[in-house]
Amino acid sequence: MALTVDIKSAEGKKVGSVDLPSEIFDVQANVPLIHQVVVAQLAAARAGTAKTKNRGEVSGTGKKPFKQKGTGRARQGSVRAPLQRHGGVSHGPVPRKYDQRTPKKMIAAAIKGCLSDRQREDRIHVIDSITSSPSTQAAIAAVRQFTDRKNILVVLSRSEDLAWRALRNADDTHLIVNDQLNAYDILVADDLVFSESAIREYIAGPVKQAAAVARESEVEVSA
Repeated sequence: MALTVDIKSAEGKKVGSVDLPSEIFDVQANVPLIHQVVVAQLAAARAGTAKTKNRGEVSGTGKKPFKQKGTGRARQGSVRAPLQRHGGVSHGPVPRKYDQRTPKKMIAAAIKGCLSDRQREDRIHVIDSITSSPSTQAAIAAVRQFTDRKNILVVLSRSEDLAWRALRNADDTHLIVNDQLNAYDILVADDLVFSESAIREYIAGPVKQAAAVARESEVEVSA
């Protein structure tokens, strides 16, 4: 079973259609899996460079700030203690990695679930060519013909330089290459607009991967 989506021109005319394979665009969305993949993606984007100095790293003398007894104040052993002004920080952040292990199969399943959810709500659109010149106004008009919702994710192929230059500074429009599609960008966007070349290349990718896996399994069986 395949789903059919119309391909429209920049002027809004139907110029064809494309079949979306059900194994990519019509699967059951696994919400906990999608949540785990998105959290892992956002965690991996963290720099992890936050750092504070502890009492052994701040500058200062090792001398007691005042004598032990007779002042009526709490005893202090160093001006670098966390309780002192300009002292070190106790239990502060240190550089670390926030990466989480996320297998490729989980990432692929999350993307398929997100795409299927958007397809069921008729929020996936295909355009034959966004623009033939680096005109931002014309490109925005071509993309905005599908929806008036705020956030749009435009998926392009790597060869569409003119469309990329025309839309890279457009507000409420996020550009991405078809081989970099991810669950987070799909969920943040209200609608997805694929160029015809991008959607065909993206559909061909998983098909090639499935064929490669099948060939590997045949080799293992024959061995």
